[in-house]
Amino acid sequence: MKKTFTSLLFISLVFSSWAQDKMANTFSILAIDPELGEMGGAVQSHYFSVPGAVLYAKAGVGIVATQALVNPVFGPNGLKLLEKGKSAQKAVEILVDGDEGQMYRQLAIVDAFGGVAQYTGINAIPTKCMIKGKNYTVQANMMLQEGVCKSMAEAYEKAVAEKKPMKKRLMDALFAAQNAGGDVRGMQSAGMVIVKTDANENPMIAKPLDLRVEDSKEPLKELQRLLDIHTAYDFMNQGDVAMEKGETDLAVKLYTTAQQLYPDNKEFVYWSAISLANIGKLEEAKKLLTPIFKEGKNWITLTYNLLPTGLLNLTKEQVDTLTNLD
Repeated sequence: MKKTFTSLLFISLVFSSWAQDKMANTFSILAIDPELGEMGGAVQSHYFSVPGAVLYAKAGVGIVATQALVNPVFGPNGLKLLEKGKSAQKAVEILVDGDEGQMYRQLAIVDAFGGVAQYTGINAIPTKCMIKGKNYTVQANMMLQEGVCKSMAEAYEKAVAEKKPMKKRLMDALFAAQNAGGDVRGMQSAGMVIVKTDANENPMIAKPLDLRVEDSKEPLKELQRLLDIHTAYDFMNQGDVAMEKGETDLAVKLYTTAQQLYPDNKEFVYWSAISLANIGKLEEAKKLLTPIFKEGKNWITLTYNLLPTGLLNLTKEQVDTLTNLD
């Protein structure tokens, strides 16, 4: 009885000492591809809003994953060390050496120069693992069974060999981890972040992807759905740029691709139609626009509002015909 009380007291003291820490027991992957010019990280856990607790990234600097009994300063401090010129390995050593709770931590860092480093404390909750490969690191704790890290590594390497985009490589690794058993408690949240290896002041360019599933029974499926939508919007954004440049034929192709990837989104259909109208295909445009106009008259208002911007190269009379629902 005395031994049990002593053990409970020790555990209580540990957790009260690190009350600010989060028990984000999880599996994650960090990677860099110098050819793509991207660094990425992805994570899943039975923990609410795990990406915000685990993943920290900055373009031109690096990416950090702090998990198990999370030390919340590892993320921002790790990035600061990288900014000061420390390598991923040196940053891990400095952070771990200065942490009294190091035995409960898992930490991984990838720097913008391709350096990869990792650490697992002896008291991180089993089943735990880490694998460091070429340009990537995978790590997990509190897993249902052995093999999670191995499965993640194999899936990532296969995706690299197939020349998949970074976001697909990371997603393949997450699904492989879950298929290998995943978190012993199940699933709750997941996320992914991708930043450029070169610094850029434009946040859209510096961090092209930052997606989070805060709470879901199927967080990986939801993250995949968001990734598919993200890809569709990539094509739509490229279509917007093409429209701005007056490259209407290209805009039509890009908007059409976006529409095919996300057919339920009316906006993709709308801008496809506007692009068709701009190249004189008014009948085709009207076929696409009529169902949208019937569902919501605000789309008609938007169409007239495009005239003074130059984004719709029609006369008012042509727009009157386009928006006539009789």
